[in-house]
Amino acid sequence: MSTAAIPTDAVQAAIADARARLADGSMRIRMAYEAHPATSTVLKGRAHLVDETIHRLWRACAMPADVALLAVGGYGRGELFPCSDVDLMVLLPDTADDAMQARLSVLLGALWDVGLEIGHSARTVDEAIDAAEQDITVQTNLLESRLLEGNRPLFEEFCRRYRALLDVRVFFKAKQLEQEKRYARYNDTPYALEPNCKESPGGLRDLQMLGWIARAAGLGRNWRDLARRRLITGAEARDLRSIERFLQHVRIRLHYLTGRSEDRLLFDYQERLAGALGIEATAAKRASEVFMQRYYVNAKKVTQTNTILLQNYGVEIFPRRAGAAIVINDRFQAVRELLDMREDDTFARHPSALLECFLILQQRSELKGMTARTLRALWLNRKRINAAFRADPHNRELFLAILQQKRGIVHEFRRMNQYGILSGYLPSWRRIVGQMQHDLFHVYTVDQHIMMVLRNMRRFTMGEHAHEYPLMTQLIMAFERHWLLYVAALFHDIAKGRGGDHSKLGTIDAREFCEHHHLAREDADLVVWLVEHHLTMSHVAQKEDTSDPAVIGRFADTVGTVRRLSALYLLTHADIRGTSPKVWNGWKGKLLEDLFFATRRLLRGATPQEALGLDDRQENARALLRYHGLRPGVEDALWAQLDAVYFMRHSAEEIAWHSRTLYYRPDTLEPVVKARVSEADQGVQVMVFTRDQKDLFVRLTGFFGRLGFSILDAKVHTTRHGYALDSFMLQDPGNAAHYRDVITLIEHELTERLKKPAPPDRPSSGRLSRQVKHFPITPRVSILPDESGKHYILSLTAADRPGLLFAVAEVLAQNGIVLHTAKIATLGERVEDTFLLSGNGLSQDARVVKIERELLQRLHI
Repeated sequence: MSTAAIPTDAVQAAIADARARLADGSMRIRMAYEAHPATSTVLKGRAHLVDETIHRLWRACAMPADVALLAVGGYGRGELFPCSDVDLMVLLPDTADDAMQARLSVLLGALWDVGLEIGHSARTVDEAIDAAEQDITVQTNLLESRLLEGNRPLFEEFCRRYRALLDVRVFFKAKQLEQEKRYARYNDTPYALEPNCKESPGGLRDLQMLGWIARAAGLGRNWRDLARRRLITGAEARDLRSIERFLQHVRIRLHYLTGRSEDRLLFDYQERLAGALGIEATAAKRASEVFMQRYYVNAKKVTQTNTILLQNYGVEIFPRRAGAAIVINDRFQAVRELLDMREDDTFARHPSALLECFLILQQRSELKGMTARTLRALWLNRKRINAAFRADPHNRELFLAILQQKRGIVHEFRRMNQYGILSGYLPSWRRIVGQMQHDLFHVYTVDQHIMMVLRNMRRFTMGEHAHEYPLMTQLIMAFERHWLLYVAALFHDIAKGRGGDHSKLGTIDAREFCEHHHLAREDADLVVWLVEHHLTMSHVAQKEDTSDPAVIGRFADTVGTVRRLSALYLLTHADIRGTSPKVWNGWKGKLLEDLFFATRRLLRGATPQEALGLDDRQENARALLRYHGLRPGVEDALWAQLDAVYFMRHSAEEIAWHSRTLYYRPDTLEPVVKARVSEADQGVQVMVFTRDQKDLFVRLTGFFGRLGFSILDAKVHTTRHGYALDSFMLQDPGNAAHYRDVITLIEHELTERLKKPAPPDRPSSGRLSRQVKHFPITPRVSILPDESGKHYILSLTAADRPGLLFAVAEVLAQNGIVLHTAKIATLGERVEDTFLLSGNGLSQDARVVKIERELLQRLHI
């Protein structure tokens, strides 16, 4: 058939008609759903509407009768969400010639023109089967194929070939592996604060996967079929249908709300989604929080049932003689490498077994999990954990034993949390399950954040992670009874959401736990102290001047002992890493590490100067200079112009870098700008050496801001001979920069700007992050004298935004204030910065109030 035979006019007329019908039909479906929300109204209704559209265009394009058009994927199942893609496969009797390619192009173009998002392929039967054999995603997509138009015998031949290809055992294992990888992409938790309602653990994809395996194995087409085969109970089948409807409603509303195929429950949408779903605020929670807690409850049930059903599928798909059960004790046995109750009423007759089962899993590495009936019984019997259960000395011993095992701690605590055992045993835990954290750096619910902290702490003990955390591993392996750190991790945020200081409130729960479990006084005091002070070290490292001996001295007084210091360092490291992948970086790690070593030296009897390592830094810097081939003494001329404060604020490696650059030009008239990529490509370090000049800091921050960099740290220093020696740590907030590519740009452009007086660059206004929009922070500013009375400390808290540091520097410059150091702490989208200042008028209250007011005006968004 020639391309000339394509009836173009008819196609154009059909497109116009189909577009109008599709728009009208879509509006009617939406109105019907809004009036009487039922998922079938949208899912089945839209699939039927798209069917009709395709029928019209297929005929208008006069497609040959020997070709078949198949609906595949979710569309093949007869379900379409409002903005979902329409997946099609054109089945060809032979490889398409030019004429067929032209017709297919017209058809697909027509489908796009009417407003459908098309995903398509055109294959012969052989090609379709080959693709399915090579790619499990294609195989899954074709599992629910249905014929829309065309050659039925060709479609039936494809179905026969597909069924012959489908190896249920291979398919089952592949879908399990696929799920594991998908879970890993979402950190193995459904409890992210902005989950994906389709792909995250506990989302619609989990339910779809269960359906695909059941269909492939011939086990059933719906939840009722699975209940009839006793793969799930009738109650679980009803729960699954209810949960599936809830998740479908969420996704439908999300598509309508955004007008696109959006599956992420972003903060931008949560409040409006709650309203669309008829969820109202309570006295204590916003509507979005009520909605998300409901989402988490449903996601939790999905992951529970997913685990149970996959096990039961495995028994059906891999039938074999289980062999004799291996008796473990009077209550448990091993069946097919899984822990199993010996009797259905084991937990009723032996409530302690609710904890014992987790201990057995830790102690017997050959066990891969629990049988489906054991998991189901755990959930159904969770309420047997009451006050009497918690008071039983044997149960208290079991709980401590779980914390003290060599393996499986994180896995079993996650399982205990998943099946409600942890909430039963620690009553205060119930209040944080699924509790959102409305700040700008946590990305998990409170309970899941604690699980991440526990995981991080556990990793410090594992040899396979020692290359990642060598110092952490060294410290924790030398820490006697390091399981106490796990207790502190469990309780450090347990009082979140109660109002008041959660660090103080959490000590009450921690103390009570330690007393009830008869921990030694010394150990109990350590746990309680860690809970109370779990934020102290990060505060000092990120907000105070750790080159000041007085700061180190006060922190050492708070810590008191090297044991407490090590414990706090380990907990702080694990805590920050457990908030969000965006919050931790190598620079923060270096701040904590420097504080740890300085404090440890002081606690071991060093003088403040020795604790800060001033002499050691100079000697190490000299050794590095010799290593780079510089003769002894070349650094003396430069170092003579630098005071002790400079050496205390910079590492030996930084001092050596500066010295190599400046030793032969300590009195240069030309500005010197050098940049380099920091360790682990965490950002760019920039050194600026120039004659001191008016508004220098404003010009520097303006330049960096115009390039789009965030300033993580700034060290401002004036030499004895009137030169500015300033250091900056820069980072691209979007992590898009190839840092090595911008080094030459920074060095050249900034040098040229500093050679001649000019007004400062003004940073671009840039967009605020959506988190800041939804969780606004009221700026706070205070200027107070330091203990010596010679300098003043400016502390500010605000939402991060482009050009913020420039705005602060500009206000200070306009008021004649000299900036000595800047301590920049960015916690997600929140900044907590500290500046050391001096200047005329700072001793006058009216002057300080004026500056504070001007800063607040600039910090308000």
